[in-house]
This record gives sequence, C-alpha cells and structure tokens, in this order.
Amino acid sequence: MVGTVTSDDLRARRANSFGAHAATYAEHRPDYPVAAIRWAVEPLGEGPHRVLDLAAGTGKLTGGLIAEGHQVTAVEPDESMLSELVRRHGGVRALPGTAERIPLPDATVDAVLVGQAFHWFDKARAQTEIARVLRPGGTLTSLWNDSDTTVPWVAKLDELAKSTVSGQHSLEEEVPEHEEFQRTEHRRFPHAHRRTAESLVETIGTHSHALVISGAERRELLASLLAFLKGNPETATGEFDFPIVTVATRQHRR
Repeated sequence: MVGTVTSDDLRARRANSFGAHAATYAEHRPDYPVAAIRWAVEPLGEGPHRVLDLAAGTGKLTGGLIAEGHQVTAVEPDESMLSELVRRHGGVRALPGTAERIPLPDATVDAVLVGQAFHWFDKARAQTEIARVLRPGGTLTSLWNDSDTTVPWVAKLDELAKSTVSGQHSLEEEVPEHEEFQRTEHRRFPHAHRRTAESLVETIGTHSHALVISGAERRELLASLLAFLKGNPETATGEFDFPIVTVATRQHRR
C-alpha cells in the first residue's frame, strides 16, 4: 500500500536519523561515567587495553576511553558522525564500518564497548562479529544513558518528552545471551549532565524519536518541554545537573 510505514521502516529511519545532526549531537549528548568505563574493562586486569568503540557516533564514549589511556579504535557507519568524531578526537584510529561487518582482523581487541547503540544492531550477527574480533576472555560491554526517573520532575519530563513514535523497551534485555559469550552481568551507575533548560531541550531534540517526527510535532514537543522546565523550580534558571542512570551490560568472550 502506498504511504504505509512499517515498524521496520520506522526503525531504520530512527537508526539513520543522527548523521544530519552530528554537530548538535556532539555538543548536547552526555558522556559516560568513568566508573562504568572502568567496570567494562575491569576483568582484563591492568591496562592499557586495545579497545574497540563500536558504533562510536561522534565519540562521546571514545573521549572517556582515551582519557583512561586505552588504545582506542572507533568504528562508525555514518560518515557525518565519524567526521565529527575525528574533528574532536583527531588522534584516534577511526574507521567506517558496522557492527555486522567490523573492519578489524580476528582476535585483535581486548574489549568492545558500545555506547547507546546496541539496540540498533542485528543482534545475533553483531555478537558473532564482535566475538570474531575479540580475543578469548575479552569483554563486550553495552552502555545506555537513561533519565533517572526516580526523581519526580525527571519522571514528569520523561513522560512529556514522548513523541508519537516513542517506544518502550528494557535496556538490560537489549543484549541477549549468545553462544560465543558467557557470564552476562548488569550494573547501574549514577551519572549527571550539566544543563540549562534550553540545552536540555536541545539534548532531547537529538533523540531519534524527536528527529523523525514532523516539523510541526517536533516544534510543539520541544516548546512544551521548555515551558515545563522554565516552570519547574529546579530547572527554571541557570545551570543544573540533570540526573542520569547509566545502564551497563557486560559479557565475557569464551
């Protein structure tokens, strides 16, 4: 039927929506807590380690890995996102590629980290490919920054921020069991993002569900969020720490 949009079509649109907004994404998305990055590689012992930042985007996770002294390779399929990563982290090895076709030889990295992206992968194919490039005993860790909805005003904002294409999912379930991996572990880390009302609205505007909707819906959505934040005592004026929970899932290569 002409004009019919399937769930697969929408998913593909959302997955590919970030590149046109790469600079805004790099400016307004949060980084990842050091504690979560250290937990990801903790089973490997003393570093530095050879780490693959897979689906690296504009390098929000890459920067934290570099700061920890690791030997980082960043792989990202979107040319605009990868260009922004190189602009911000010019010394890192950055390669075009996907989770299903990683441009690295077998068993050449100690750890693979995925920030805010595993849900876009063809999971079974990606895990098989990740296992190929990981050395035995290496780790695969996926990280997601999520709003800390135990804070009442954050929970209210989270509800207001939903668009007509928003969906519900459990982050911990995004990394399934796989024959190449064992010992799936989960952790949650407190985190925060320094924001103003205006810049928090910019951050939410980089989420895929806010990028693929119509211009009219997007303008109405972002205006309603700004009005809420300006009317909320904790966020009305100046800077504040936006509460985040970083959800981490770690698996071990057999």
